[in-house]
Amino acid sequence: MQNKAKDLRDMFAAKDIVRVIGVYNGLSAKLGEKHGFHALWASGLAISASYGLPDASILTMTELLTTANVINKASTLPVIADCDTGFGGVNNVIHMVREYEQAGIAAVCIEDKEFPKRNSFLEGHLLADAHEFAAKIQAAKKAQTTPDFMVIARLESLIAGKGLQDALYRANIYARAGADAILVHSKASTPAEVLEFAAAWHAQGQTRPLVVVPTTYYTVTSSELAASGIQMVIYANQALRASVQSTDQVLASIQVMGTTAPIEKEIVPVADIFALTETEQIEREENWFSKIVARTKNQSNSHEQNGVNR
Repeated sequence: MQNKAKDLRDMFAAKDIVRVIGVYNGLSAKLGEKHGFHALWASGLAISASYGLPDASILTMTELLTTANVINKASTLPVIADCDTGFGGVNNVIHMVREYEQAGIAAVCIEDKEFPKRNSFLEGHLLADAHEFAAKIQAAKKAQTTPDFMVIARLESLIAGKGLQDALYRANIYARAGADAILVHSKASTPAEVLEFAAAWHAQGQTRPLVVVPTTYYTVTSSELAASGIQMVIYANQALRASVQSTDQVLASIQVMGTTAPIEKEIVPVADIFALTETEQIEREENWFSKIVARTKNQSNSHEQNGVNR
C-alpha cells in the first residue's frame, strides 16, 4: 500500500522545491496529477467556495475531511489538508490528526489565528497566542501514530502586519514544538518579505523546511524561491479561480447566444472527461463480467447436459 506521507517527506529531501497545486474535488485532483505537480493542497478556500460558502470556519471538520478523502482517493499524489485553525481547542486538534492520518492524508496545516478564522486576504486578523498555538502543535505531533505524517505550522505574522521579528519569534517556537515545516504567509505584492524571512531563518541555522503561497506576489518563479532555500510552493487557489472564470464566460455565452456553437471549440470534448475519469475501466470491467457470466452459463449447461446423458 502506498505511503503518501513518506512520499511527501522524501520529496522535501530529494527535490529543489516541491510544487503543490490547490484542488477542491476529485476532478481537479486528477488534473493536478496530469500536469506533473508533486502534491495536492486540499484548499479551505476552494472547498468552502465549492459549497457556495465563504472561507470563514463555516464548514466543519467532517465536510473538509470528506472532501480531502475524495481528493486523496482520486490521485496517487500526497495530499496536504488545509485545516484552518485546527477546528477548535487542543482536543479538537488531537481528534483532527487522528482522523486525517487514518484517512491516509499525508499532512495537515494549521494556522496561528483565532477561531473563527478570517481568510488571510481579508482585513481584521487576530493572531493566536504563540505559546498556546505551539502547545497545539506539540499535541498534534503527540497524537499521530505513524512517523511520516506531517504537521505544518502556518505563520500569519506578516499577514497581520506584525513584521519580521514577530514572524521569526513564532516560527522558532513552532519549530521547537515539533512542526515539520513552517508555512510563512504574505499578502504583499512582491516576494521581498518572504525572501527576507527565508534569509533570516537560514542565517539562524534553521533547517526546518519553509513553505510559501505566492497568491499576491505571483511574479516570483519556483526557481527563485528554491534559490532562497524555500522548499515548497503552493499554488493554492489558481485552479478554483480559473474554473470560476471559464465557467462564468461559457454560461454567459450560452445565455446570450441561445446555442453552445460559439464556445464548443473552447471547452473540452466529453471524451476528455471520460479519459480523466477513466471511464474505459468501467467498460473493461463490464466486458470481463459478461465473459464470466457466459463462461459460468456454459459450464452449468455442460454439467446439466452430462447429467441428462447419464
